[in-house]
Amino acid sequence: MAIDDAVAALGATVRRIDFPYRLAGRRAPDRPDVLVATVVREARSLADEAGIAPGRIFVGGRSMGGRICSMAVAAGMSAAGLVLVSYPLHPPGRPDRLRTEHFGSLDVPCLFVSGTSDAFAPPTELEAALAAIPGPVTVRWLEGGDHGLRRRDGEAAEAVASWLAGQPLTSSAP
Repeated sequence: MAIDDAVAALGATVRRIDFPYRLAGRRAPDRPDVLVATVVREARSLADEAGIAPGRIFVGGRSMGGRICSMAVAAGMSAAGLVLVSYPLHPPGRPDRLRTEHFGSLDVPCLFVSGTSDAFAPPTELEAALAAIPGPVTVRWLEGGDHGLRRRDGEAAEAVASWLAGQPLTSSAP
């Protein structure tokens, strides 16, 4: 919620979405194609309601939610950029199972906010993977932060809000 509040303070509309499995009360996530379709549908709905082009919306999320947003953009969903908090580069202790096959298709500005103690994305591994992204990439490291960024919500929110405030579509907003 801290990120939502910080972004809303910029005058932006923020929408949280729940994936179908969460709405149904299940613990196991839906298939990636279902999750991506949910992001695409919700982003289109937000753009329609706001009366703006879909390409003016920044999408993102924390952990799996951010990964799914990045997959949607890589698959062709129009977006102004991506905000990826605690991106799950791989399962903990499994650097051989990278979740980056789509990185080469990310041609929008990307913000990664990650803790330096994140077992899902250690700094050296994440930095190496980010080289595959053709769009501009910014990384904000939260020293000592783990994957959940416990007690670091304010820092994560400030990182996201300051990056968004500097983006061309948001920096000139009244």
